[in-house]
Amino acid sequence: MRKAIRPLVGLVIALVIIAAIPAIGLSARWFNNRLDYAERKIDDQTRYETLKKVEDAARAMIANYTADALTYEQYFDSADAEKRGWAEQAKMRANKTAATYNEYVLKNSFIWEGNVPDDIKESLDYLE
Repeated sequence: MRKAIRPLVGLVIALVIIAAIPAIGLSARWFNNRLDYAERKIDDQTRYETLKKVEDAARAMIANYTADALTYEQYFDSADAEKRGWAEQAKMRANKTAATYNEYVLKNSFIWEGNVPDDIKESLDYLE
């Protein structure tokens, strides 16, 4: 009788293993899906933080450029030599900011993927 039970036990074990294989596969797929979801969430959060950082820096440079450009326009034709000096200094700062901004936007243009916010300019003009 023992000899007759051995093949039966072996068959039962084999069936249990065969039945467990799909369950292991489902478990692995579920785990991989959870990992993919977590990675997508992290990527989305990182992308948002990067986008915010780039946009904030661009807006700050635009504000500096605008302030210096307005200062230049206000004083460039002044009768006072000191005020014309202010205008020249403002012009130099504005042009330096424009150069920095233009390079920054070029390097980070992939961030927006063609969807640049309305208040972010593609480039800033140099003052002449």
